[in-house]
Amino acid sequence: MENVASMTDSSLMILVLAAGMGTRMKSKHPKVMHAIGSKPMVGHVLDLGNSLGAVNCSVVVGPDMEQVESVVTSHFSSAQIFVQNDRLGTAHAVLSAKEALKGHEGYVLVLYGDTPLLTKDALNGLYSELKNGADVGVLGFNAEDPTGYGRLLVDDNGQLEAIREQKDANTEELQVKICNSGVMGFRTAHMLSLLEKVGNDNANGEYYLTDVVELARQQGLKAVATVCSEQDVLGVNDRVQLSEAERIFQNRKREDVQRNGATLIAPETVFFAADTKIGQDVIIEPNVVFGPGVTVGDDVHIYSHCHFEGAVIEAHSKVGPFARLRPGAEIGEGCKVGNFVEVKKAQVSKGAKINHLTYIGDAEIGEEANIGAGTITCNYDGFNKNITKIGANCFVGSNSSLIAPVTLGDGSFIGSGSVISENVPADALAITRAEKKVYEQWAARFRRSQQRLKDKKAGLK
Repeated sequence: MENVASMTDSSLMILVLAAGMGTRMKSKHPKVMHAIGSKPMVGHVLDLGNSLGAVNCSVVVGPDMEQVESVVTSHFSSAQIFVQNDRLGTAHAVLSAKEALKGHEGYVLVLYGDTPLLTKDALNGLYSELKNGADVGVLGFNAEDPTGYGRLLVDDNGQLEAIREQKDANTEELQVKICNSGVMGFRTAHMLSLLEKVGNDNANGEYYLTDVVELARQQGLKAVATVCSEQDVLGVNDRVQLSEAERIFQNRKREDVQRNGATLIAPETVFFAADTKIGQDVIIEPNVVFGPGVTVGDDVHIYSHCHFEGAVIEAHSKVGPFARLRPGAEIGEGCKVGNFVEVKKAQVSKGAKINHLTYIGDAEIGEEANIGAGTITCNYDGFNKNITKIGANCFVGSNSSLIAPVTLGDGSFIGSGSVISENVPADALAITRAEKKVYEQWAARFRRSQQRLKDKKAGLK
């Protein structure tokens, strides 16, 4: 399908409804703040608007939703935010953004902050109909079980006549399986006048956006329906639906990663964030979790049981098993980060090796350096984080503690078991182990003396 939206499209506004608290989530947080793929649901919807090229964005939130407002501005810096103080229905929510609608000429897509799986293709289909002359468009889906959904009723000419709620539908209308997703599009020339005609003469006393369809047809305006998959418009109302949306998201992401040239040994055990970037010819073994902000270059091998967040792994590196990369970890080309290694806010340069049981935090590691098992960069003094600099071709022996701030010069050698608290010059050897002392037969004498004390306490001669 042709993408009718250009890179930037000043004629398009996305209007996101995000005012619901979501009481069924049993949470103190607004519903749309719950995450799919480590991103708040409303963030997925806003990023979708950006992908369509929308220049204009309005978001309707509820009172005291500063959390949501912060996410909105981080994803769409030019967004206008409107507060719906009284939750009186979807049409009322849209009218909360009336001031933005007044000043906009073109088209509006009304989206929902709790539908994080909606795709660009699905919206392009709806938007195309508006560009081709429709005044109102509704995104529908073919439901496996339409029970409980509003039905989209289409006339003989293919135009949308009405959205009929199940409780109001007759026997014939109940056979219709094309259901209402809630997502709608408008040509703004008629949008406000239609919205202002919506009444609340219904069982709930609310103003429903769906009533706009019949109002538009009564005025001789064109209303149409486009269809997407049921998964695309899955709404999240409770934690069970949240986990279902996460499952669908992960399956989509896994398939995308594989189709773009990476191998997942056991795809169902690998979990991605929405912004995870994976290169070609990457091999990912089972039980790997990618948190937000991770980029993996080409030809990287990630062994099993790793957790990454806010990290970059450059080409040809090997990481894991059981490795943890925390925010700010930058693993250079051809590096090795092995089992039970944790890296945080550190630059690991090309060809460096950190193979076993090591913590590297707030550090700079030079090219081809070798960090021995059990090494710790002691970066925190109780008040401040300090930097450890390890030069190129430096060899750090096992079980060493590097007390930051400290610098190890290029090519320096640190003896195993050392505690280094002062800078080491290039190509120098630094050892801080205590001098070895051996006391012959000391252990045997100690055991005999302890046994005599034990026997005396027990009353033995």
